[in-house]
Amino acid sequence: MKITVATSAGFCFGVRDAIEMAFDAAKKRERDVWMLGDIVHNEHVVRDIHDAGVKVVKRLDDVAGGTLLLRAHGTVPQVYEEARQRGLNVIDATCPLVSEIHEVARCLEAEGYHLVIIGDHGHDEVVGIAGQVREATVVAGPEEARNIRRVKRAGVVVQSTQDIQNVKAILPELVSRCQEIKFINTICGPTRRHQNEIRTMPLENEVMVIVGSFTSANTCRLTQISTALNPRTHQVQSAEDLDPAWFEGAGTVGVSAGASTPDRLIREVTERIASFRPGSEVVNSR
Repeated sequence: MKITVATSAGFCFGVRDAIEMAFDAAKKRERDVWMLGDIVHNEHVVRDIHDAGVKVVKRLDDVAGGTLLLRAHGTVPQVYEEARQRGLNVIDATCPLVSEIHEVARCLEAEGYHLVIIGDHGHDEVVGIAGQVREATVVAGPEEARNIRRVKRAGVVVQSTQDIQNVKAILPELVSRCQEIKFINTICGPTRRHQNEIRTMPLENEVMVIVGSFTSANTCRLTQISTALNPRTHQVQSAEDLDPAWFEGAGTVGVSAGASTPDRLIREVTERIASFRPGSEVVNSR
């Protein structure tokens, strides 16, 4: 059995940098280190950071002084201001590409556009983008786009991990609702690479395995895309979730992983799949 690991599988640079910042803060701490929400959507990473001494809280009211770490998904400006007013040392682990979307959103508002965000309702990144302006409309799919209120000028940005096919389905609907549209494609480079591979690998392999948390939007999106192309697609959080029956009769297996999935989980999953068939070949193109 041949097992191929996607080149793009696992951490993007923004997630990797944020996690390193968390561990560095824990190692150097002179006072408590707090994290407002999970730094990324992966239970294993969150547990490792907690074990290193970083305390996760949901509200600033729960922070009892020290250092506040802001997660990779970004947050609203009010959090920065309130943290400074409380005298907290703020470490901003927001992905630079998400920070760029924040800047684009503010510029669009300054130019007189109503901000429209193509993204998942309630997702941490989308909430942070919307918080950069006075008013924003979030659109998750084409059906929603058909029902938004008409605006004269719309400035459109995209959640960095969105599926480009969903964006393409939404934009024509927005055109019919707006007199003028300024669209900025803010899907990040790592996501594009993930999605390019996941549109070919399921066609080249008999079985696909996607590694990552079910709370991770970008991981679940990889699974959705892969499943549409290859019904023998399975998402797992760790090697323990693998079922040997999935690979019966398969000669080729493709493995991909979300941007918040650590390398060790990908390696453990790949090794476990290989153990089901002695003599399996692992092609790691990363």
